[in-house]
Amino acid sequence: MEYLDIYDEEGNQIGTEERGMVHSKGLWHKTVHCWLYDKEGNVFFQRRSDRGTLYTTSSGHLSAGESVTEAFQREIKEEIGLDIDASDATFVSIIPYRMDRVKEDGSIFRDRAFANVYVDLYEGNYEDFQMDAEEVSGIVIANAKEALELFQRESGSILGREISLDNKMTTRDISFSEFLVNDGETALEKYGDVLKKIIELTSK
Repeated sequence: MEYLDIYDEEGNQIGTEERGMVHSKGLWHKTVHCWLYDKEGNVFFQRRSDRGTLYTTSSGHLSAGESVTEAFQREIKEEIGLDIDASDATFVSIIPYRMDRVKEDGSIFRDRAFANVYVDLYEGNYEDFQMDAEEVSGIVIANAKEALELFQRESGSILGREISLDNKMTTRDISFSEFLVNDGETALEKYGDVLKKIIELTSK
């Protein structure tokens, strides 16, 4: 069983609980949103295997007693197969997130998470990606400025490069509709701060 640290709405730790119970009871916990970028100002999106949409480079729960840095490194390793040192990752924000959805069995999945959002410079080779096919079906590399403009327009496409599971790279148009945006959100709200931080870091 996986256990998570749980918190009150102010972010004070109040104990630990098994992950399934965290989501059935709607208990506050911590997640990490991991973003990689390169020195040319490109950002890495993962293509989700389950929905085919583009999302963070990697993301997941913090296990009980785990630090954000440890979780960042673990999630990157588990989902895209990279061994990285995230000790110098740059903080972007902490986003309180609430979402309820009805599962196929009729039960309610209640998500109450403090999402810790960080970006980290990647200077390795694209050939080093070893993606977990159950989680990820590809990595899309896009220019952060162009992605930000796309999300401001909320339509159209930008040119990007996609790395497949067998590490083949193709250049293709990436449309606005390919990015994961939940009901009640906008793409600019969801991804804008990350892209602005990457633009800031790579414009120095």
